[in-house]
Amino acid sequence: MNDDYSKIKTRANVLRRILNQANHEYYTLDDPKLLDSEYDQLFRELISVEQKHPELLIDDSPTQRVGSKILDFFPSVSHSSPMLSLNNAIEASDVNQFDRRIKDLLQLGTAEVTYFAEPKFDGLAIALQYVDGVLVQAATRGDGTTGERVTENIRTVRSIPLVLRGVAPNVVEVRGEVVMMKRDFADLNRRQTKAGEKLFANPRNAAAGSLRQLDSKITATRKLSFFAYSLEGPTKPNGAVQSQLEISNLLKEYGFATSNLSDLVKGVKGIQHFFEHVAILRPNLDYEIDGIVYKVNGLEDQQKLGYVARAPKYAIAYKFPPEEEITKLLDIEVQVGRTGAITPVARLKPVRVGGVVVTNATLHNQDEIVRKQIKIGDYVVVRRAGDVIPEVVRPIIDKREGVKEFTMPTLCPECSGEIVKEPEESVYRCTAGMKCCAQRAQSIWHFCSRKAMNIDGIGERLIDQLVESELVKSFADLYRLEPERLSTLDRMGKKSAENICREISKSRKTSLSRFIYSLGIRNVGEQTAKELARYFETYEGLIAATEEDLMEIPDIGPIVARSIKQYFDDPDARGVIESLFEMGISWRQENTVIKNKTLIEKKFVLTGTLKDFSRDEAKREVESRGGTVTSAVSKNVNYVVIGEKPGSKLKKATDLGVKIIDEFMFKRLIENDDE
Repeated sequence: MNDDYSKIKTRANVLRRILNQANHEYYTLDDPKLLDSEYDQLFRELISVEQKHPELLIDDSPTQRVGSKILDFFPSVSHSSPMLSLNNAIEASDVNQFDRRIKDLLQLGTAEVTYFAEPKFDGLAIALQYVDGVLVQAATRGDGTTGERVTENIRTVRSIPLVLRGVAPNVVEVRGEVVMMKRDFADLNRRQTKAGEKLFANPRNAAAGSLRQLDSKITATRKLSFFAYSLEGPTKPNGAVQSQLEISNLLKEYGFATSNLSDLVKGVKGIQHFFEHVAILRPNLDYEIDGIVYKVNGLEDQQKLGYVARAPKYAIAYKFPPEEEITKLLDIEVQVGRTGAITPVARLKPVRVGGVVVTNATLHNQDEIVRKQIKIGDYVVVRRAGDVIPEVVRPIIDKREGVKEFTMPTLCPECSGEIVKEPEESVYRCTAGMKCCAQRAQSIWHFCSRKAMNIDGIGERLIDQLVESELVKSFADLYRLEPERLSTLDRMGKKSAENICREISKSRKTSLSRFIYSLGIRNVGEQTAKELARYFETYEGLIAATEEDLMEIPDIGPIVARSIKQYFDDPDARGVIESLFEMGISWRQENTVIKNKTLIEKKFVLTGTLKDFSRDEAKREVESRGGTVTSAVSKNVNYVVIGEKPGSKLKKATDLGVKIIDEFMFKRLIENDDE
């Protein structure tokens, strides 16, 4: 009996090995060796073995690619290192500046930079974590720091190895793009049409919708593909690789598909030649791309160049020119945004642009309509800006007849509130604030969004119902919702209501940066919110800041500083925040480990950019020795530490006679304290 079981176990291992190899040849190498009938026969045999002996079923079995249990939601996952965006180049001049900057930073003089070039896939970025060579986790990019765990769905993508080939490090993370091939997209829409279901707009949307199915069995039917392009963590058991090209080759060794168009190029001429070459091939590729990514090939050079904000300095995405078409502008309507901004929107005769049917396009503002001389009834040129957002480029004057001027309404179409235009702005705004149902709905949607409070399950349709029924009039009202009342809404079952209330409750524990971003302060985006949280560290420090204090933060100018100051000086806004605190909104403060108390009761102010410390690191050095860092200069401050481009705090410190030290003296102060 034991001998028979041993044979069955060996047979299961052999079947898995043959089927995994066949999957690799078919989906990754596009070079199948096994007939479909042979594959099906072996696959059925393995299923039979695993059903009779469930203890032999393992996570990396080919049979696990058909989908597993239905999930209630996608758990959040923190990335081991940020999944960064790339800076874009639109014109050749952008590429010239990028190359010149690289050469200057690396002090190359007239020598040409070697770049690794690869297509920029139009799909979804995914991080795959392997432990001892076995896939254990897959996560979406999310906000770059936190994504969604989609492991069950990723297992159904047959071009992703469940077990790495060859010898891999104990822990390694592979990053790449999930896409849907053009042929698979066409096949999916044919099936959707036959079933009377909604058609997908383009392969990217289809891939995104497929990957976010709570039932992975549905994902398994969608034929997704994956292209790998980077590695995080150790790349080889015996040490790191030297270049981006070696990373690409290593990914192939591990069993991943990479672009067969990737190549090394030299300097600006090489970048432009490769770009033009791929642009010619682009219409006939099996997958959608929207540009080319160029990375400095040497990994040591990449480390030297480092990062700025949310993007690496060593890479750039050179985008293809947007596709343009001509159609008729049927009407111009206005939409109300969360800050009250009134945006004119063109209603267009449907036209296909870049593979997507476009019926609406932004006109930005009244000034843009006047500048472009656009009139209702015009034939206009429409393009997808950055290959994504449709916009009206210009009217076709020669085809103009029977047109009429557009005039901005004086009353809000949603609430009849007065529309005004501030002298220094080009935007018209509804003055009703949160009394305007459109602004309220948009503000609540922003508050709930993934990068803000991250309340899963609350979409625009539900928010519209909550606002229309007056169940939610403010952010705090979300935390007063109960499943019993929520379940009375249209198409809202008891379980769904309970899940949403659970997600709302879970969002009470957040971070200061997310909370700042969720408030929807004008001119404050995700990155600015992070900078504010990093700089002030506490809500109390932020609301006490002057415009002068705010402008000490890099990239915050007078307009943004004024917006922030005006928001926190508004009693209504402060009331909204206090209500949220009453509802239990909170975040954890970072605890500093005290090394010694040599700087006890010493107060520091930091101004300008330090070379060897981030502001957070310098702050921790002070606090770990018992000192404190404050944002305002006063007579009670012991030291003002200045870096490059110090702000007005330097002058104030000079006027008050506060001791001023540079970074070198700051280091000496810390080193002396460590002795």
